[in-house]
Amino acid sequence: MKPLDPRLLKHARTTRTFLVASVVLGAATAGLIIAQATLLADMLTRAFLGGATLGDLRVPLLLLLAVVLGRALVAWLQEVAAHRSSAAVKSQLRARLLAHALRLGPRWLSGERSGELATLATRGIDALDDYFSRYLPQLVLAVIVPVAVGARILLGDWLSAVTIAVTLPLIPVFAILVGLTTQRKMDRQWRTLSVLSAHFLDVVAGLPTLKIFGRARAQADKIREVTDRHRRATMSTLRIAFLSALVLELLSTISVALVAVSIGLRLVEGGLGLETALLVLILAPEAYLPLRQVGAQYHASVEGLTAAGRIFEVLETPAPASASAPGTRAGVGVPDLGRATIRFDNVTVAYDSREAPALDGLSLTVHPGETVALTGPSGAGKSTALAVLLGFVRPDSGRVLVDWADLADLDPDAWRARIAWVPQRPHLFTGTIAANIRLGRPDASDADVRAAAQAANALPFIDALPDGLDTPLGEHGLGLSAGQRQRIALARAFLRDAPLLLLDEPTSNLDMESEAAVLDAVRRLAASRTVILVAHRPALVALADRTIPVPLRPEPVTT
Repeated sequence: MKPLDPRLLKHARTTRTFLVASVVLGAATAGLIIAQATLLADMLTRAFLGGATLGDLRVPLLLLLAVVLGRALVAWLQEVAAHRSSAAVKSQLRARLLAHALRLGPRWLSGERSGELATLATRGIDALDDYFSRYLPQLVLAVIVPVAVGARILLGDWLSAVTIAVTLPLIPVFAILVGLTTQRKMDRQWRTLSVLSAHFLDVVAGLPTLKIFGRARAQADKIREVTDRHRRATMSTLRIAFLSALVLELLSTISVALVAVSIGLRLVEGGLGLETALLVLILAPEAYLPLRQVGAQYHASVEGLTAAGRIFEVLETPAPASASAPGTRAGVGVPDLGRATIRFDNVTVAYDSREAPALDGLSLTVHPGETVALTGPSGAGKSTALAVLLGFVRPDSGRVLVDWADLADLDPDAWRARIAWVPQRPHLFTGTIAANIRLGRPDASDADVRAAAQAANALPFIDALPDGLDTPLGEHGLGLSAGQRQRIALARAFLRDAPLLLLDEPTSNLDMESEAAVLDAVRRLAASRTVILVAHRPALVALADRTIPVPLRPEPVTT
């Protein structure tokens, strides 16, 4: 692993400012170290050889106090800069990770472990704290301080400078060797943590199913097994960290001892002055200290670096051309969907997980104001067709035309702004019912939200709740039935008032009463709009002006 990942400079520009500040503060630290050693050597020499009293040493003592306070101030400034930069970088990386995941779309996300992504965006990015507050500042000091100290020693005693120059490189060499082993261990630990996070998330989501089938205890045992693997990986990494600290300390101690023995012998023989000897003895440990500490701090930051590497892999995954970031491409102006004709021209979509295409050569035409129902068996590609229209999935072949303009050339944000979408299992976020409905139009007034809820047949059950539209919902709409969640999603669509409406099985898994309420809302919502709906139930199909069967393409038989 590189000491400084250049991708940090690319994806988190605050890093550059922090590096400049670290270099300036590192140079100040090196200067203060040399000044402190010079003052100490001078005072000790004057005290022992010249018989100087405390009164005679008043000025050097005050200067030494100023230098010590200066080092404390520089260290404090370095901490402040590190923590502020770390907070800014984490914020930038989280925003970029979320934005790029949205650009990659559901097709890419379906191939990723949601637990791993959640771990990357939370603990993974938080682990960069140690990298910025400890490792990077120490890395800068490890470059600046040994050079400055070595240059000062060279001016006083070239033999000690040569000894330091020969032995100093041994520390980074051994640190690199240990670091490579640590990185392999940390990669294994991170993979185990990702598996643990994903498995725990799946178990929590599927706990009712596990309880019914009596498999909750078995899954608990599985989590315990993965947790134990993570514990062993963590302890193995820590063991290497402790051993590496011992190796680096031993090397630096032996190196300083070589310098001290040489100085002692020449001092006894009279070949070296006391002030120079004291200066070298005080400065020699300072030359090795930053390198020793950078090896120790590397272990504290390696988890963040491992997570950052995975984050950069996600950020550098090419996004589909139709999913560019807002403002990065103007695209072709979106036609008036109230009058536009939508054409699927031999559209084929293939997924890596399936040998047969998810959607195979679909061709259809939807006229303005028409309601078209896509029917067919599960797996035929009906929902994939809606995903293509939403811009979440790009066709592998064929194209979608909107009044002869290719959908791939349209500005994706402007296109989606003219679409209302009601999925089969609508996602409700933690927050109030009103806030969930306002996803359709964030600037909507309370009266508009209430009118949309009324149009979706949701107001009767909402008014029966203790706080009405201000009733808080749990995760995924906890506290509402499937039919009630579906009507909240329909209220979003009413509030959005878009000319193109996409419905994906809005009545699936509903009882007769809820289905009737949803169908009535869909009938009103479809009026004067172009509607494409995926349907199995006859009552929903009956709302369509035209039915398009989507045949199921069987998987090829392999022998």
